[in-house]
Amino acid sequence: MKNISKYKVEANVIIPIVLFFIISIVSIYSTRRLLSIEYANLWIKQIVWYVIGLILAFSSMIYGNKFFYNNAYIFYIIGVISLILVLFFGVTINNATCWFKIPLIGTFQPSEFMKIFLILTLSRMINDFNEENSNPDMIDELKFILKVLVVLLIPSILTFIEPDTGAVIMYVIITAVMLFVSGLRKRWFILTGIILITFLGLFFYIYYFKQDLFIDIFGTSFFYRMDRITNFVNSSGMQLENSLIAIGSSGTIGHGINNTPIYFPEMQTDFIFAVYASNTGFIGGIMLIFIILFFDLTLIGYAHKTDDYTDKYAIGGIIGVLIFQQMYNIAMTIGLVPIMGITLPFISYGGSSLLSYMLLLGIIFNVSNESLRFTN
Repeated sequence: MKNISKYKVEANVIIPIVLFFIISIVSIYSTRRLLSIEYANLWIKQIVWYVIGLILAFSSMIYGNKFFYNNAYIFYIIGVISLILVLFFGVTINNATCWFKIPLIGTFQPSEFMKIFLILTLSRMINDFNEENSNPDMIDELKFILKVLVVLLIPSILTFIEPDTGAVIMYVIITAVMLFVSGLRKRWFILTGIILITFLGLFFYIYYFKQDLFIDIFGTSFFYRMDRITNFVNSSGMQLENSLIAIGSSGTIGHGINNTPIYFPEMQTDFIFAVYASNTGFIGGIMLIFIILFFDLTLIGYAHKTDDYTDKYAIGGIIGVLIFQQMYNIAMTIGLVPIMGITLPFISYGGSSLLSYMLLLGIIFNVSNESLRFTN
């Protein structure tokens, strides 16, 4: 039997998670007064998800990151199969078929866990490529990039069909960041940027000036999704307007716990930052941002410190998706970017979202554990 005392995690990781836990529970509790009775116990469920998530994160230290990298392709296949099955057997909520309904537990969202499987798969692919090609030429790198694009496109297409545009964007962010830290020639990123700008220019030209052609190519559903995104400045809607009222009226110290002044949809999930900021005011909002920055910088430090390149690539993907979600979610609640179904990691309510990040946290725990072994 393994010695449990060998498994340790640095305080720099644990302390922010404890603070995230407190902020999450208090903020979700503060939504119960404005939500219907069926949502009254969400804060209790979030505690349960946190406990389960931490058990999973610490349990991953028994296996170590090598186990997950060695079985990355199996996890990836499981993820893709789950994305296929949810299209046929999933439940539809807010016009999206993204969830399985599990009796006594609730809903399960495969796209959240696909982020983990994609990070593990790309970490292994990048490491294998770099070990097999000490001095790759342009053709070698092109072949590798094409393989990565296939790995990215399969879950992206399946998730887009659901539709879950936010998850697709996160897949792309993960892939881009991990390729950037992989050691590939930077000219590939310049070329990709040129192609992307050209494609987006053509895309928006067709959308604005050839709308019939746009609908023929992409379909009516996607046209209306784009319409909602591009018109968010002129037609913000009740959700954003009430979020801004809640935040703007909070002043320096806020309205107090459980005193969110006004209702807005998805306040327990996508708009949890608005709830927290309205309760704690400017000081509380700044404190949360500093905790997030401290946590992210700690992870960046681990990426620089670890000697295991597969861990470096994995942490790069984790940092990329974390920073993107944190920045986008907060910016979304104050009207700087279009509203999408993107949660605030470790704070928003959601079993699938929280468990997925706790499993990613397990990778960080393993890196932290290795760091403590070498320093002790």
